[in-house]
Amino acid sequence: MLTSSSPPSAAPPLDTQSDLASNVAGVFDGHLAPGTRPCLLIIDMVQAYLQPDSPIYAGIEDALASTTRLLHLARRLGVPVIHTNVEFVPGGLNGGVFFRKIPLLRIFERGSPLGAFHSDLMPLPHEVVVTKQYASAFFGTSLASTLTAQGIDTVLIAGVSTSGCVRATATDACQHGFIPIVVKDAVGDRHTKVHEANLFDLQAKYAEVLSEADVRTYLEELALKSRQA
Repeated sequence: MLTSSSPPSAAPPLDTQSDLASNVAGVFDGHLAPGTRPCLLIIDMVQAYLQPDSPIYAGIEDALASTTRLLHLARRLGVPVIHTNVEFVPGGLNGGVFFRKIPLLRIFERGSPLGAFHSDLMPLPHEVVVTKQYASAFFGTSLASTLTAQGIDTVLIAGVSTSGCVRATATDACQHGFIPIVVKDAVGDRHTKVHEANLFDLQAKYAEVLSEADVRTYLEELALKSRQA
């Protein structure tokens, strides 16, 4: 028979940078070294998040600019680029419980202009586009096998939203054995505090969160080593 007992004391709220640091130190302070075969994965940079008149406009113009710069860099250096978008059949039957939970996902029904890629981030003919119905770019798609077939070991993640599809994709990248690098300048969310909290948690548990400048240095150093080999 189960007996009741006093619950453990709740952890104090984390209100300051020192609180956050102490929460991580000795517990969640491990790091992942980026590999030698990266790809750039651009998550859902479509009009639904970028047009001010969209019901889920995210106000992420800075992240859009950062993602665009990373895309140009990746193409120049020959780093594989993969794009994702969201598309449902009319009525959303292939969206299951997720579509029922968020009826607004109807804006991603097939043919909706809000599902179109931003003009600065249009995929080239040879670049892979992964069309998904759920948050993670890995769930129910061929992404993991596509990365494995190319020998990819590191996934540089840009796009939206930090608390949703970016977080789910980074977590699944870790769980599939790929090193997730979330580019903090190139991801965004509709709420700044939610964005920051999720970046903190991703760095603590599942991924490396790096700046655009750090990722640029990493890619350029890899390209230099490749030329010198």
